[in-house]
Amino acid sequence: MTTTTLQPSVQNGTNVNLCGCRFCGTKLKHTFVDLGMSPLCESYVTAEQLNQMEPFYPLHVYVCDRCFLVQLQEYVSPQDIFSHYAYFSSYSDSWLQHAKNYTEKVTDRFRLNSSSQVVEIASNDGYLLQYFVAKEIPVLGIEPAANVAEVAIAKGISTTVKFFGQNTADELAANGKQADLLIGNNVLAHVPDINDFVAGCKILLKPEGVITMEFPHLMRLIEGNQFDTIYHEHFSYLSLLTVEKIFATHNLNIFDVEELSTHGGSLRIYACHVDDSSKSITQQVKELRAREEIAGFSNIESYFYFAEKVKETKFQLLEFLIAAKRQKKSIVGYGAPGKGNTLLNYCAIREDFLSYTVDRNPFKQGKFLPGTHIPIFHPNKIQETKPDYLLILPWNLKNEIMSQMSYVRDWGGKFVVPIPEVNVYS
Repeated sequence: MTTTTLQPSVQNGTNVNLCGCRFCGTKLKHTFVDLGMSPLCESYVTAEQLNQMEPFYPLHVYVCDRCFLVQLQEYVSPQDIFSHYAYFSSYSDSWLQHAKNYTEKVTDRFRLNSSSQVVEIASNDGYLLQYFVAKEIPVLGIEPAANVAEVAIAKGISTTVKFFGQNTADELAANGKQADLLIGNNVLAHVPDINDFVAGCKILLKPEGVITMEFPHLMRLIEGNQFDTIYHEHFSYLSLLTVEKIFATHNLNIFDVEELSTHGGSLRIYACHVDDSSKSITQQVKELRAREEIAGFSNIESYFYFAEKVKETKFQLLEFLIAAKRQKKSIVGYGAPGKGNTLLNYCAIREDFLSYTVDRNPFKQGKFLPGTHIPIFHPNKIQETKPDYLLILPWNLKNEIMSQMSYVRDWGGKFVVPIPEVNVYS
């Protein structure tokens, strides 16, 4: 990332956010990217709702010039988004394997056993905790979406249906539920009150306990042009430098970090209490911190180039789709992920380009994508219609999907991956 200064009119933008940074309170006045108006990406539409008004909210992302937290305003409350949720983690085979590998790793590293307590925040359908249960390690899930939590409970995984913060942490700690290992996968970016959330983590952590959290890495989002990972459910977009500031404010220390391939490039941080002398900061933390500094993550001007890359990707995708349609080619989607809905709504891609999409999640089948109203079918539909192109919306799982759907090649079908730029695979 370069650090050439832009003109003040571009640098400061014409849309000034009157709200303060959700971490440090500084007035936000710098635009990171503006993706226009979009519906909630997990609010799938039923046939009965097709002719009803659908709410759209701004996807205008700002960056704080003090702590460099990249963020959306809170247009919708977490209760509206997450109390009944359409995302079930267990429908991705590669994600399940990722969870299983993690379980093996941390069990060995931190010597977890039947006397340990593992707690996961945003535990979803039990996709991860089931592997600790298999090792007879006590677990507790905290999951705000009652419909998703029911699936975990049916698997025998103890789950509390609540939003997490200081109040929930106080209740659990008072009942002896402090954690030896406190897990938060793809949740830190989803909380509007990030200070309340991290403060709750400190309360729930035993004196020598460990927090691990995974979240998409802002560096990879920018490098990989992953603008479609921006949606209303993601309130924050995080670098290591900024997360270190947030955790330090709450007397938590990040002592290790791993760079992961999941979700297009994520970080897994390891944190402990600042007064826990049993853990020292690893070289990986120092090296990544230095790389982010060199890349300009503590220089506000480095954040002003992303928006132009995003526009170019939109132009590329529309040019491909228009050319294919003029050649009378049929195009369908694979997947109905949140990121796909950001992409399709920003690029104004509807049924005129994409006849339908498919998804393995039965909760989504028979419904329509928010905003674009593209119908969602079972993956068997692809075998019936034999499309020329399959647009992979969850591009972070492209290898898994291209393997599962390899039979499209039997009739000459091809795969299209839109991010970081349009690529066609035969």
